[in-house]
Amino acid sequence: MPRTSPGRLAGVLVAAGVLVAAAGCSDDGGSDSSGSAAGPSVVAPATTVDPSAGLVGPGCGSYMAANPRGAASVDAMALDPVATATSNNPLLTTLSKSFTGQFNPRVNIADTLNSSQFTLFAPVDDAFDKLPEATMSILKTDDQLLTKVLFYHVIQGQLKPSEITGTHKTVEGQDVTVSGNGSALTVDGKTSVICGGVKTSNATVYFTDTVLMPPTS
Repeated sequence: MPRTSPGRLAGVLVAAGVLVAAAGCSDDGGSDSSGSAAGPSVVAPATTVDPSAGLVGPGCGSYMAANPRGAASVDAMALDPVATATSNNPLLTTLSKSFTGQFNPRVNIADTLNSSQFTLFAPVDDAFDKLPEATMSILKTDDQLLTKVLFYHVIQGQLKPSEITGTHKTVEGQDVTVSGNGSALTVDGKTSVICGGVKTSNATVYFTDTVLMPPTS
C-alpha cells in the first residue's frame, strides 16, 4: 500500500452510545408484595468517549480524512489492543513488522504490548525510510538492539495529550522528554508528533516523523 508522508498528512489532513434500561412494573399493576407502589427502575445513561476527541498534532485532520472508516480509522483502532491496531494501520507497516517478528525473526513483542497499559510513540513508515540502510540492516540482525530501540518508544501507563509533556521513563529504562503542546509536540527535541492521543483498547498512541534512538551509555 502506498505510504503517506508526515508532510502530506500535516498539509492535507489536519460514539457515543446511550443505554437506558427500565424495569417494568410488577404483575399486580404497580405494587410490590407489601402493597406499596413500585415505579419503574431506570438505569442512568452510559456514554462512551468519542475516539477522535482531544487528538493533537498537525496531521490528525488529514489522518482522519484519509481513514474515515475501516480498520485504520480512529474508531476501529480504539477497539483493538495496540499491536493489533498497529498491524491494521497503513501508516505503520514497518513498525508493525518490527513488533511481530517480520522485521527481525528473533524479536516479537506483540503479546507484551497487548497485555498491559502503555503510551506508544509510533514512527510512521516514512520515519523508518529516513534511517540509513546500514542502520536498518543492523536492526534486522541485532535482536538486542532492536528490542532496545522499540521499548524506548514505549512508556508504561497511558498518557493523554494533557499529560504527555515532560520527562518520562521508558520501558527500555532511559528517559524520553516531550516538549511543547497542542499542534507542536516534539520528542527528545528533534522528533515531531504528527498526530497524538490516538486510542487503542490498552494504549495511547502518538504518531511520530522520526524513529527514536535511545542514548548510548
